[in-house]
Amino acid sequence: PISAAAPCPCGLPATYGNCCGRYHAGLAAPAPESLMRSRYSAYVLGVGDYLLATWHASSRPAELDLSDDAALKWLGLKVTATAVNGDQGDVAFVARYKIGGKAHRLSEHSRFVREDGRWFYVDGDVA
Repeated sequence: PISAAAPCPCGLPATYGNCCGRYHAGLAAPAPESLMRSRYSAYVLGVGDYLLATWHASSRPAELDLSDDAALKWLGLKVTATAVNGDQGDVAFVARYKIGGKAHRLSEHSRFVREDGRWFYVDGDVA
């Protein structure tokens, strides 16, 4: 587990407890970007239940196995664009990671929807 006083994995200049940790503890993320950042942090920290809970029912997998991610080291996140139109939102980002000492980049344009006041990840297109 990560200390609430540790820097947040999402890259914002805040502690985990004052940033993504609030959402992992149950607070609703107020915008698609904050949800996307908190989901990135959940991948970094292996918080699979949060990932499933914030995945829209229309596209949520039945289960999520993060055990293969043990060899993966997340290096950083850069949000490149965000847009909100009513109850729909989009976030474009680049996440950097290493597997077996080799660096990789994941570029994605993710789609989000708000239902009953909560944002959910729907799907994304890998660039």
